[in-house]
Amino acid sequence: MKKLRQSLLIQYVLIILVATMFIPITVPALSILFFNFTPEDDSSDRYYNGTDIEQMWSSTAKELGGATEEQIRDKFLEMKGIYPEASLYFIDEEGQNRLKYPESLEIPQHWSASYAVDFMKKNRGGEVDPFTVVSFIGDDQGEGFIVLQIPRSDMVSPSSINGELYNYFIIGTFILILIGFIVISTLFFYRIRKRLLHLQKVMDTSEGNSIPSAVEVKHQDEIGRLGQSFNRMVEELETGRKREQEEEKLRKELIANLSHDLRTPLTTIRGHAYRLKKESLSEDGQESVDLIDEKVNFMAELMENLLSYTLLHAGKYPYHPEEVDIVRLIRTSFAGWYPIFENMKFKIELEIPDERIVWNIDPQWFHRILDNFFQNVYRHAGNGRYVGIKIENRSVIIEDRGPGMSAQSGKKGAGVGLSVVSLMLKEMQLNWDIDTSEQGTTMKITPK
Repeated sequence: MKKLRQSLLIQYVLIILVATMFIPITVPALSILFFNFTPEDDSSDRYYNGTDIEQMWSSTAKELGGATEEQIRDKFLEMKGIYPEASLYFIDEEGQNRLKYPESLEIPQHWSASYAVDFMKKNRGGEVDPFTVVSFIGDDQGEGFIVLQIPRSDMVSPSSINGELYNYFIIGTFILILIGFIVISTLFFYRIRKRLLHLQKVMDTSEGNSIPSAVEVKHQDEIGRLGQSFNRMVEELETGRKREQEEEKLRKELIANLSHDLRTPLTTIRGHAYRLKKESLSEDGQESVDLIDEKVNFMAELMENLLSYTLLHAGKYPYHPEEVDIVRLIRTSFAGWYPIFENMKFKIELEIPDERIVWNIDPQWFHRILDNFFQNVYRHAGNGRYVGIKIENRSVIIEDRGPGMSAQSGKKGAGVGLSVVSLMLKEMQLNWDIDTSEQGTTMKITPK
C-alpha cells in the first residue's frame, strides 16, 4: 500500500480523479450559493413581457373609468413604485396634460388630435425605445387616455439576468477547473522533469573514465528508486575501480619484479652458453648451444618489453624529446641490422632522401621502435627474404613479404613488443598503421 501511495502513476491518476469528481460536487454547491446570494425582484406585480405590460395597462385604464384626477394620481404613484424607471402621463378628453411623472418630462401641455395620432404611430409596436403603451380610460374614449413608457433595458426580468449570469458562472467554473487541472498537471510533470534532468546532469558530469557521484534520494517513487539503483551502480563501479587499480598495481609490481629477478639468471645462462660456444662440441651440441643462446635473447627481449610496458603505463619511462633528423636515425638504426639481413639473403631496398627531415621525438625511443620492427621482420618474415625501408611524404614505411601477422609461428609472442611500440608512438604524437596479409606486412609511421 505504501508503494502505491509513492507511485507517480497513482499520484497522477488521483489528480485526474479529483479533477473529475470536483465537477459534480462543486457545480451543485456553487449553484446553491449563487441562487441564495443573487438578489431577486421583490415586486410580484411587475411584468417584464411587452404583452403582459399592455394587458396590465389596459386593465388599469379601464379600472380608472370615472376616476377623479386625485385617484389617477394615486394610481400613478402606485405604478411608479412598481416601475420606478417608467414615465407616466395623463391626457384628458380635451387634450390637456393633467399629470406627468416625473415632473421633468418635456411633453406638450396641450395635445391636438393630429399630435396624439402621430405620437401613437411613432411609439407603438416594433422595437421602439422606450416601450410605450397608450390606453383610453374607461370603456369609451371620452375620459382621455394614459401613457406608460418603460426603457427596454428595464424590461429584462431578474430571472433572465440570473439565468445568463448562471450560464457564465457555470462556464467560468469549468474554465477554472480546467485551468487548475492544467496547472497542477504542469507542476506535477515539471517536478518529474526537473528530477530527471538532475539525474541526467549527474550522469553527464563524468569525464573520460571517471565515475559520477551519487545522487540524493528524497522520494521513494519510481524516480527515487531509479536514483537508488544508480547509486548502487556508482558504488559497484567505484568498488570495481578500486579493485582494478589494486590488481593493476599488483600486476605491474609483479611484472617489474619478475623482469628484474629473471635478468640475473638469464645473464648467467647467457654467459655459460657463450663459454660453451668456445668449447669443442659436436654438431648437435653446437646447435643446442645456439638454440639456448637464441631463446635466452628472446627471453631477455621479452623481459625488457614487459618492463618497458609497465614503466610506460606508470609514466616512469624516461622521455626526452628533441629535434631529430629522422633520415640519419633510420640509417644508423638499420646499419646494425644490415649484416643480419644480408647473411639471411634478404633483398634489401632502402629509399631514403638525402635532405634532412626533422621530427620532435625521443631518439632512444624511436631507435627502440625501429629495432622492434626489424626484429619482427627477422623472426617472422624470414621466408619472404625481403625488407624495405623508405620515407614517402614524410612517412616512414617498413615492408616485408612474410606470411603476415595472422600466420602461425613457433616464434610468435604475445604482442608485448607492439604494445610498447603503440604506447611510445602515442606519447611522441605519432600515428602508425599496420597493413598485413599473406603477401606481407607494411608498417607506416606518420607525424600528426
